[in-house]
Amino acid sequence: MKRKKNGIYLSIIGICLFLILGCSQKPKNKTNELIVDDHPRSQLLFDFDWRFHRGDVAGGEEVNLDDSQWRLLNLPHDWSIEDLPGTDSPLDSNAIGGIDIGYFVGGTGWYRKKFTIPSELNGKRFNINFEGVYMNADIWLNGEYIGNHPYGYTSFWYDISENIIFGEENIVAVKVRNEGKNSRWYSGSGIYRHVWLSVTEPLYIAPWGTYITTPEVSNPLAQVDVKTKVVNDSDKSMEVTLVTIIINQKGEETAKVETKLQIEAASSLEISQNLAVRSPELWSPESPNLYTAVTEIIDSDSQVLDKVETTFGIRTIEFTVEEGFLLNGKPTLLKGGCMHHGNGPLGSAAYDRAGERRVELMKASGFNSIRCAHNPPSPAFLDACDRLGILVIDEAFDMWRKPKWPQDYNLYFDQWWQKDIESMVLRDRNHPSIIMWSTGNEIPERGEPEGVKTSQMLAEYVRDLDPTRLVTSAVNGLRPDKDPYFATLDIAGYNYSFGGDHGKQNIFEIDHNRLPNRIMYCSESYPLKAFGAWMDVIDYPYVIGDFVWTGFDYLGEASIGWLGYPHEGSFYPWNHAFCGDIDICGFKRPQSYYRNVLWNASQQVSIFVKPPKSSFKTNPDKKDWSKWEWQDVVAEWNWDGYENKPLEVEVYCAFETVELFLNGESLGKKETNRGTQWIAKWEVPYKPGILKAIAYEGTKEADSRELVTAEEPNNIHLSADRAKIKADGQDLSYITVDLLDSNDRRHPKAENLIRFEIEGPGSIIAVASSNPMSVESYQQPKRKAYKGRCLVIVKSTQESGNIIIKASSTGLQSARLIITSEEVN
Repeated sequence: MKRKKNGIYLSIIGICLFLILGCSQKPKNKTNELIVDDHPRSQLLFDFDWRFHRGDVAGGEEVNLDDSQWRLLNLPHDWSIEDLPGTDSPLDSNAIGGIDIGYFVGGTGWYRKKFTIPSELNGKRFNINFEGVYMNADIWLNGEYIGNHPYGYTSFWYDISENIIFGEENIVAVKVRNEGKNSRWYSGSGIYRHVWLSVTEPLYIAPWGTYITTPEVSNPLAQVDVKTKVVNDSDKSMEVTLVTIIINQKGEETAKVETKLQIEAASSLEISQNLAVRSPELWSPESPNLYTAVTEIIDSDSQVLDKVETTFGIRTIEFTVEEGFLLNGKPTLLKGGCMHHGNGPLGSAAYDRAGERRVELMKASGFNSIRCAHNPPSPAFLDACDRLGILVIDEAFDMWRKPKWPQDYNLYFDQWWQKDIESMVLRDRNHPSIIMWSTGNEIPERGEPEGVKTSQMLAEYVRDLDPTRLVTSAVNGLRPDKDPYFATLDIAGYNYSFGGDHGKQNIFEIDHNRLPNRIMYCSESYPLKAFGAWMDVIDYPYVIGDFVWTGFDYLGEASIGWLGYPHEGSFYPWNHAFCGDIDICGFKRPQSYYRNVLWNASQQVSIFVKPPKSSFKTNPDKKDWSKWEWQDVVAEWNWDGYENKPLEVEVYCAFETVELFLNGESLGKKETNRGTQWIAKWEVPYKPGILKAIAYEGTKEADSRELVTAEEPNNIHLSADRAKIKADGQDLSYITVDLLDSNDRRHPKAENLIRFEIEGPGSIIAVASSNPMSVESYQQPKRKAYKGRCLVIVKSTQESGNIIIKASSTGLQSARLIITSEEVN
């Protein structure tokens, strides 16, 4: 591979080497990993070696602009998570977005990338694909304006074939404007997802041009229908053969079809092909079996003109009032969580591994479904849901024409809604994980005739693009005046059905009696109302699931999960929402353990203690307390100064009875069942030692948990989620940092400052703790522990070798950990 100081020289052989040595390929793109120099399609990851400037620059798009002093970086990139210039924190108490975006700062930023394409590639087609830019992206190539894309969450692409200067240096410039108040949560700023450059022959398969459905599925046979859009940008008519082969997970060919076609110059065709897969392996959360459709265009000389691989799954989905949601004919309750797009300490930067880890942690916590709130996610996130087995509601918008903030999407809706719906549905419709499309969340005009008309327009367009899935929307203010709005949808999403502002505890039953054909689900629920929300799902077959707000915590909407907003008049320095079952570091919070009990998930018994003093300041007016909270409880038995004083202990238990012991002495047995909401409570005079809960099914011991008083911490322990990562310049290792005592117990109150060092082919790209009020830098190599732990995230380079992480703190034994970065094959 030839490298220049200001760019990458792409020869035909160079394309191959760039893919193998210089790119992080998505797991599903097996063809791209094996590409050879004469391959007809090259999918180049265009993430490396961009120049960036935070702030506006006059003439930032001009070819002759001197950008040598701009920062050199790789994508994905989010500048809002970075320290503000001249400070050691990303937060500003006077940030325009305020509490909604967690006091992070947007503004304007510029990106520039230089590259050279040799003259011998003249005549090929070049598309540049941006998976996501927040927001208002303006694109130039060689000083010529290419286009604008306002919405920060949809993917978009441009054919730049006519703008490239072959054999000379090209410059792509991107101006990003995250201005004013435009979001109700942390959005991030910048080119925060991947950028791709595709190189094809003039006759090719269109971007998002493959559409796969499975209209008939049975044990002996599955019918697979494949629609392919073929584009001929050449000046001559061509006779070609379209070949589609279906490959199973073992790499075996299971079906093949060939179709001959004549395609005129400067035209396109959509071709339908039908295949049969015998003894199909069905996709489900329990068995996420995937297939790959390999589609080729072959000319009359048997030359392959284009080749595209599309991952899909074979499964059936059905919704009925009588049986609820059926996946492959089996009734399935949606154990769901809402999730924003952000990746916690990384901001919005959409590294593939970051999304994959969030899906892993959600599934490990008992979730089988995710509602993407309130926008389409990254492609890699959906790939992970397909691969790991998580059901998805893919959502388009948080508002339409009526604003929630002055500079939000309402400014662009009329001009852009159709393009953005197309981007979501055409890009994502082959993912087996997706079971519903959502057109919006808490739309302000949902109760008005104009809103009903708009909802009908959106729903019909979604159905035109993909008639195989149903359309939903998440609605609050659940009163009969919303009936016309719900009538435009297939499935009714109820935000806060239990404990919501409608004032009815049994709204599902009431609405079922009014409208017996309506299928419903709780599209958002309060953590504190987890019991009631889930009992609705258990009791009513027409209520297909519950999606807690939220499954994963996020930045912005700061402090909504605490006991009422602070009463001093300022929310600062709160910056986490603090309402997730899993916090921004990926650590489970108390409500997640309670949900384990409700769902019969992994851990069936858990012990928590109510602190004698509130964990944070509270609003004395309880009527203003947040419903997104959970009880102020912690998994700790370290209460110096409270010896012999009573502490409230609660045990979450999925079994018939539970017995609590303090230092071996029984404090009594209590029943746990639906009547007790599977919670047992004691008042326990504090004594250091061991607090243990033993659960019984009948007279037989079924499970147990304990809290043990920790001694003062004396050492640091490092543990990585993965000891081996790919040397692709983008893979991540998440390292948990625990402060332990001499018995290797984490001290739950330790807040020592930890400093980090790194050696080898890697870098520290984020540090974090679960402290929702910390104003510390996410990028400097140090962090104060919170509850005895913190997190450090390491990114690979494109070189293989051992990455050594060291952690130290005054008075503690230091720690050292080795991560192996392996060459990408």
